Amino acid sequence: MKINEVEAQVGVTKKNIRFYEEQGLLKPGRNLQNGYREYGEREVEQLRQIKLLRKLGVPLEEIRQMQSGVHTVADGMRRHLVTLEREERNLEQAIDFCQTLKDREVRLDDLDAGELLEKMEELERAGTTFLNRQKDDTRPIRYAGAVAMALLMSAIMVGVIILMAWGFTVDPEDAPPLPLAAVLMALPGVVILGVILSLVQRIGEIRKGEEDDAKNY
Repeated sequence: MKINEVEAQVGVTKKNIRFYEEQGLLKPGRNLQNGYREYGEREVEQLRQIKLLRKLGVPLEEIRQMQSGVHTVADGMRRHLVTLEREERNLEQAIDFCQTLKDREVRLDDLDAGELLEKMEELERAGTTFLNRQKDDTRPIRYAGAVAMALLMSAIMVGVIILMAWGFTVDPEDAPPLPLAAVLMALPGVVILGVILSLVQRIGEIRKGEEDDAKNY
């Protein structure tokens, strides 16, 4: 079975499948004739197991321990329940804090943010973890950086094409044969296409939360 078939059957992207292979959670065999990966029912079932556990938020290392037999599923769930219960307490603290702010019925100008931040820090020192969306605030900057680099590289490649075309027309006698010239001028175009594809992929990663795309499963 090819990776495209596995992707369609299990509902996990090829990128995630490759990621799990890199992590050692999935070890497909190789076709001796062409060296391509071959996925069987065992790998499909393992991928379903990984998808199930990741949807529950089980860490990759815990899945690895289950696969090796060091931990049973029950062991893994007991450990994961501790994490979920801690997250539940964190959520309850956040709800209580929001409820306190709601009950104050004040405008933002009259809000004593310093006092409230001190209370939050006290709770954090006691083990509470609040949702922190500050990292999302820089996403537009990362978009701009990715686009700027893509535009810069594309502009350089366009410049190379223009210089090559100018060089070939200024001195036609020393210019390479037309087919070779066409190939040489097409190479920067291929680079531009690659840059555009990389930009699209990068923007997708930023939208999904960067390189942790595999954590969606």
